[in-house]
Amino acid sequence: MKKRALLSVSDKSNLIPFAEGLDKLGYELISTGGTLKALKEAGLPALPVSAVTNFDEILDGRVKTLHPFIHAGLLARRDKESHVKQLEEREIAPIDVVVVNLYPFKETIAKPDVTEEDAIENIDIGGPTMLRSASKNFRDVTVVVDPADYDATLENLSENGGTVAFRKTLAAKVFRHTANYDAMIASYFVDITGEEDPETFTQTFEKVQSLRYGENPHQKAAFYKEGNVKGASIANAKQLMLHWKLCLISASSQQQLQ
Repeated sequence: MKKRALLSVSDKSNLIPFAEGLDKLGYELISTGGTLKALKEAGLPALPVSAVTNFDEILDGRVKTLHPFIHAGLLARRDKESHVKQLEEREIAPIDVVVVNLYPFKETIAKPDVTEEDAIENIDIGGPTMLRSASKNFRDVTVVVDPADYDATLENLSENGGTVAFRKTLAAKVFRHTANYDAMIASYFVDITGEEDPETFTQTFEKVQSLRYGENPHQKAAFYKEGNVKGASIANAKQLMLHWKLCLISASSQQQLQ
């Protein structure tokens, strides 16, 4: 049976070279909406998700991948005979690679004129669900949430379908990503409802850069900022660098004046 890759991305950076790589490795491509259009325009063979589910998108695209033919294909354990048998009985094909990045909720709520309706429509449902299903089944499914991982993923897949260790690393990244995404949504709802003391308080931080060393030279450290921090903050500051030669010239000028 031909292996399958499901691609559905809002960030289409390097999508086509990656999809071409999957196609060359023999994967059948499945896709949705704008991603499907981009693949078709690039001349790549791709099936719409509706061809897999036998169910058209409804509710303005709110429901398209939330279907047993998708999630059974993601969650079925290949090493469990009963799972394989159930797929065969229902004529469900496994999905081996999932490439998803989410609706731009963070970017949407950062707009000064954003409306509540716009914010809510940019809460992704199907994307996180597929990511979590694929990540739970990382022993059998490769899941990619970050375009920066495309090259490494193709390289890994070219080695007899990839390694469990690599898939586990990608799955861990997915769970961090979806946790961050949900934390931003939760924070947004705290803001718009005016709650002052919610029963749980979740913050999320994003890495800005690695640091040269930690509190001591032998320790590692990194600088993180709150995911949706706004306004005046050192996290939003831009480092201005003055060329060292200008400093020397200034110092030399001062000496001459003296």
